[in-house]
Amino acid sequence: MQEILYVEEWDMMDYFNAFWVGGIICALVQILMEKTKLLPGRIMVLLVCTGAVISFFGWYEPFMEFAGAGASVPLLGYGNILMKGVKEAVGESGFIGLFQGGFKTGAVGCSAALVFGYLASLVFKPKPKK
Repeated sequence: MQEILYVEEWDMMDYFNAFWVGGIICALVQILMEKTKLLPGRIMVLLVCTGAVISFFGWYEPFMEFAGAGASVPLLGYGNILMKGVKEAVGESGFIGLFQGGFKTGAVGCSAALVFGYLASLVFKPKPKK
């Protein structure tokens, strides 16, 4: 008799939660860009640091379980990844782990951003913000 494998059913609410949470994060960032004089680079640093702080307090995992890709894709998720790496490295290497943990876990994301940013600058003519 042939065995039937059941794949976990996808829940439409997972997609909905990812959509609205990611949308709110993007809308808040857009408001920051429009209503303040903060430059985009500073806003990105603010997002990464916020993600790291939320991760430090242990709130990011439940947030990511609820929101899925809506929480893991924006820069908040990158801050969470960096903090996870630092926690693991401190556990393994002690104090020196503060300096090596973020590099180990964030290397792929940084490398991809640099490579794709460079490729985009070759295709499109970058202009300074006035």
